[in-house]
Amino acid sequence: MAYEFPKARHPLPSAGKDELIVIAGAGGFIAGTLVSYFHDKGFARIRAVDKKPLGEWYRTTPGVENLSLDLSIEANCHRACEGAAEVYNLAADMGGMGFIETHRVDCLRSILINTHLVEAAWRAGAKRYFYASSACAYNTELQKSPE
Repeated sequence: MAYEFPKARHPLPSAGKDELIVIAGAGGFIAGTLVSYFHDKGFARIRAVDKKPLGEWYRTTPGVENLSLDLSIEANCHRACEGAAEVYNLAADMGGMGFIETHRVDCLRSILINTHLVEAAWRAGAKRYFYASSACAYNTELQKSPE
């Protein structure tokens, strides 16, 4: 017998096509693809945010507001979330295992990103907040060694 998920009593709100969606970490492969996904679905207001200069982003999508902001700085998180209905946090100040093993203190900036961004989204009145660690997207065998 197949498992059936229980039905939600009150479905979570979802952004309308004209509400602002913010995607943090948008200069990377996964979040950059998410930006394109929402754009292709007809969402008209998308704000893509990444620390890297725009020329270093994996991809950009025409018609999207692209901001180069360091989200470990609280004020930048508030700027990024202004007017947001939904916030997708895929931002992190880290790389693969090699980077993590050699830059442990630098990786702590991700704590600031996560803390400031969720607070800014809440203060902006966002109806939905999604967080994903980039580690969940990589083969676990590749995460066992810094090489």
